[in-house]
Amino acid sequence: MPALSDVMEYAELFTVAPLVIDQDHCVAVRNRNARCRQCRDICFVSAITIENNEISVDGGACVNCGACLGVCPTSCISATEPAHSEVVEAALQAAVRAKGVTCIACARKAARHDADPELFAQVPCLAHITEGLLADIAAAGARDIALVDGNCATCKYGAADAAIKCTLDNALKLFETLDAPIIVTRLQEFPPEFANTFKRDIRGADRRGLMAQTGRYLRTVANNVAQKTLEEKLGSAKSKPRTLKDRLGAGKSGKMPTFPADENMHLIDCLLKVGNPEKIANLTEGKAAWHEDAALNTRHFGSVTIDSEKCSGCGLCVLFCPTEALKYGEFDKPDNPDMRYLEFQAADCTQCSMCVDVCLRDCIEVTPNVSMREVLDFEPRLIEIPRPKDRLPLFNKKFP
Repeated sequence: MPALSDVMEYAELFTVAPLVIDQDHCVAVRNRNARCRQCRDICFVSAITIENNEISVDGGACVNCGACLGVCPTSCISATEPAHSEVVEAALQAAVRAKGVTCIACARKAARHDADPELFAQVPCLAHITEGLLADIAAAGARDIALVDGNCATCKYGAADAAIKCTLDNALKLFETLDAPIIVTRLQEFPPEFANTFKRDIRGADRRGLMAQTGRYLRTVANNVAQKTLEEKLGSAKSKPRTLKDRLGAGKSGKMPTFPADENMHLIDCLLKVGNPEKIANLTEGKAAWHEDAALNTRHFGSVTIDSEKCSGCGLCVLFCPTEALKYGEFDKPDNPDMRYLEFQAADCTQCSMCVDVCLRDCIEVTPNVSMREVLDFEPRLIEIPRPKDRLPLFNKKFP
């Protein structure tokens, strides 16, 4: 007779988590000094735990509202039910049938069957909608996007309303900055032309959705079982767990491995597709007047400043920057031999504030106010800091 622990272990194989977490991309996992707890703080059901260099989600407590998806600065959290790509595809297909209007509705509103289910895409909650998802839809040709929800004030998951508003504000700022002709509207009722005049189709549409969801579930379970079987065959399940240092592969210098700011790069690509070509050209070629290049104030791009009077030049900010938005300058050198340059790339900065958290002199500031011209500029901004003099960091010392 199998032990209870074995039964529980195999039962987990049939559980499909609504969220997937890339542990190695979370700054709180990478460094115990990181203060970022944005996903945990926005979760109103306390399903997210961050402790001992690990982030975990309680699948039983998680209501799959999606509020945590947009706040993570390094995009280490992604949804599986539904996945980002599935929402985009469903929304674009529905837009064709809706004659141009791209509509996404929350599950609560969709359940009332007020609108033809063939004309809109469905998400558990509108908090699943991120700036990147809206930019993806816009880049595919959508110009009129309607987001429909029930009255959040009466919803038991209404606490996600703040996350929805934040996403819409940020998306509109990004579109407006590049004069993108994208209209995003949040509604409590479906547009009149979406009225469900063919109620006989509801069951069929629901059945198709159920079959698609069932297919994804079976594929996930199959992958879980295959992985478990492989672990048992190789004996890895009983091996000693790898440490964080081993897993991340930090070098002898202590330099943490970096990863590209893919979400930022993808967002920029989408904005360049939908933005006003003349405005983009003026920004990238430096022809725009100062008032035409107003600073953004979004959560996707950040601006770093360093007080060179207080800085010791220890280099911890470079050492721990996860996306390499900060790195040592390789070519330009200041006239003063006691100083050196750091290169800062605004497009790679995700506002994780890891540099602020590890700074020993409190001389670094990260703000969301960043010039769109700087975001689109391929040339990094040079930041002058002193070369270390009095005391080298431990990781730079040479021992006999």
